[in-house]
Amino acid sequence: MSPNDQTPKLWHQDYNTAQVQLPQPVITKLGCQSATPGRQHKLNAYAFQQDAIVTFGGYQYAAYWSNSGPADGDTLCLCVARRQLRPRSDAPVQNNDEKAHRWEVLELRDYMQTVDDGHNTVSLGICPGDGTIHLAFDHHCDILRYRISRQHVATQPRAVSWHPDIFSATLDHLPGIPSTHMPLRDVTYPRFGFLGENMFFSHRDGKAGLGNDHLYTYNGNDGRYTYIGPYLTGVQSNPYVNGITSRDGTLHVTWVYRGFVDYPGWDDPLDTKHKQQAGPNGAENNHNICYAYSHSDGYTWRSGQGEIIADLRDPVKFSHDKRAKEGTIRNDASGIVAFDIAKGKGLMNQEAQAVDREGGIHVLNRDIMDDGGTYLWKHYYRSPDGTWTQRALQAIKQGSKRGQLAISQTGDLYAVLPDSTTKSMRILRATKDSGYTDYREVWKGDGLGGEPLVDSARLEYDNVLSVFARHDPVDSAEHPAEHTAESQAIAILDFELAM
Repeated sequence: MSPNDQTPKLWHQDYNTAQVQLPQPVITKLGCQSATPGRQHKLNAYAFQQDAIVTFGGYQYAAYWSNSGPADGDTLCLCVARRQLRPRSDAPVQNNDEKAHRWEVLELRDYMQTVDDGHNTVSLGICPGDGTIHLAFDHHCDILRYRISRQHVATQPRAVSWHPDIFSATLDHLPGIPSTHMPLRDVTYPRFGFLGENMFFSHRDGKAGLGNDHLYTYNGNDGRYTYIGPYLTGVQSNPYVNGITSRDGTLHVTWVYRGFVDYPGWDDPLDTKHKQQAGPNGAENNHNICYAYSHSDGYTWRSGQGEIIADLRDPVKFSHDKRAKEGTIRNDASGIVAFDIAKGKGLMNQEAQAVDREGGIHVLNRDIMDDGGTYLWKHYYRSPDGTWTQRALQAIKQGSKRGQLAISQTGDLYAVLPDSTTKSMRILRATKDSGYTDYREVWKGDGLGGEPLVDSARLEYDNVLSVFARHDPVDSAEHPAEHTAESQAIAILDFELAM
C-alpha cells in the first residue's frame, strides 16, 4: 500500500449551514494494512506521544510502528517518514513536482518490536541547532531505547538521502549521559520538544502511582545532553504530564497526580504487575490539575502565582541563599493546584495541553461535573492574567479515548475529540475573540481510531492543522471487520485553516 494514497471516501463529513465548517482535508495513509491478529493493543496514536508528527524547515516528519506485510505477522518495525510540504492552495507554487511532496519512508528493521503493550509507542524530536532527529521507543518501565540521526538531516533535508543509515544503532544511553545513569534504566512516556535552538527530553521513571518525571536538554552546539533533574517528584504518587510546551523562552507544564495504593508485590523488584496495560493503580486514583512554568529551561520552576517552588541548579555553583528551598516540585508545593479535583471523579491522565501566543494555557481533560454523574470533556483555561476558568465541551462516554488541542495562527482553539465506539472523530473550535467560549463543531469524520495527535509546529509554519490518527475504516462490504480490526495503519488529515 502506497503511503501517499489519498482516500477521502473513507471519511464522512457532516455540514451544518449554521456553522462555518472546516474544508475537506487532504488525507494520506502511512503503514501497511496487514492485520496483527495476535496483538490486543495497537501502538500508534496515543495522546502521550510527544511527538509522533512534527514540522521543521518546510518538511514534515512522522514516526510509527508498522509491518511490511503478512510475512511479519505480529512483529513490528520502527518507521520514520518525511515529506516536503506543499504550498497552501492560496500560496504561490514554488515546486510543482508532485513527487517532491510525497512521503518518503525508511524502516529501521534491525530492531523489531514484539511486546503487546500500548505504552510502547515511539516519540520523535528535532534539534534546530544541529538538525539531528531523535527517537525514543518501546518503553514501559524499560531501559532506554534511543536512536539519533546524523547532523544536518533536518536542516539540510534536500541534501540527505532518506535511508536507514542516517540513524545510529539502538542505544541505551543519551549522548553525554552514560547508561549507568539510573533514571535511564526505567523509562516510560518519553517526550521531546523544541527549546530555542536546542531541544528537551523528558520521561517518567517508577510505576503508575509511584514515580517521577525527569528532564534533560540537548545542546545543538556540542551534540550532548545535560541532565536537569527530577523536576516533578511524586510523593506516594506519580505526576502524569499533559504536555510540556516551550513558548517564547518559557516552559509550561500541566499534569495530574495519581495516588499510590499498595498491592501485593509492589515492593518486590521482580514483580511485573505494574507493567501490565492497566496496572494495579488505575485512573480512579487520578486527582488535581496542576501547573508550573520555567523561564530558565527547566532549572527553576514557578507556580502559577509566580513564586519559585523548585530549583534544580547545581548547589555547588549556586549557594543556598541564592537557591529555592526545594530541588524538585513536590505534591505539596505552594500554588501548583489549578483545579482541586478529587479521586474517582473521572479525571484522565495525559490528555492534552496547548499554549497560545499570548501565554494562555489550555488543558483538555474530563471529570464528573455534577452529583448526577454527568461525564464531560472540559476545557480548563488560564488566561494571560493568571485567571483559571473551566467550561464543559460535551458529554462523553465513560472510557472514551483521549483528545487533543491545537492553536491556530489566528489564536483560535481546536479540540480534536475521538469516539472509539463509532470510529469517528469530531473537531470543535472556540475563537480567540470570544475568549474561548463559543465552542462549535466544525468537522466530523468516520473511519478514524486511536487518540488523535496534532502537529503544532505545522500550525506555526503554514496554519495547516495536521491530525495524526489511526486508519480504522467503518465496517462495510469493502472493509469487513475481520480485515480491519487490528490495523496499525496511520491516517494523516491536513486541514487548511483560514489565515
